[in-house]
Amino acid sequence: MSTFAEKYVKSIDGLTEWLGWLSQMLTILVVIIGFANVVLRYTGFMIGVRLTSNMIIELQWYLYSLVFIFSFPYILKYDINVRVDFLYGQWPKRRQVWLDFIGNFFFLIPFLILGSYIAWPAILQSWGLRPDGSWGAMEWSPDPSGLPRAPIKSMIIFGFFTLLLQSISEQIKYWWYLRGKVSEEILEEKEHEEPLRIE
Repeated sequence: MSTFAEKYVKSIDGLTEWLGWLSQMLTILVVIIGFANVVLRYTGFMIGVRLTSNMIIELQWYLYSLVFIFSFPYILKYDINVRVDFLYGQWPKRRQVWLDFIGNFFFLIPFLILGSYIAWPAILQSWGLRPDGSWGAMEWSPDPSGLPRAPIKSMIIFGFFTLLLQSISEQIKYWWYLRGKVSEEILEEKEHEEPLRIE
């Protein structure tokens, strides 16, 4: 069982690292597209030709959304989410881990499952599912030359799912620490170049 848990933690943490890297690359792409859009818009205004479109603007919005969606598990893994920790920060490490373990178990994980359950029908509807069970056209942007909405809405589920996978990974690491299987240094280690070794 511990071998499976170690493989799970290593695999999911690796996926989260990749998503964090992808989020950084998308941030650069968003800036480039935004800059290009401004340049094209003002250049087109000066020469009297429309050089940009709603597609470019919406592409920037969609990529910006993906930056956050891909960052969710990365933020959880590195514990860099915003928190009011005037009490938490003063607690000993073991009490902090207990609070994180309980908070994840009773709040974060149920929220992710519930959020996925609620979002799923809206996503299917966006892909064209009708109330009678038949399928129609997928949802598109109402703006001229806009992009389809269904693919970006589907990323909501992806965000919930990857954050759920990482929250389970964190729960395993918290449990190992609370049982004395790993040291505080291992729990706080940012990158695992070698597989975790459980005593």
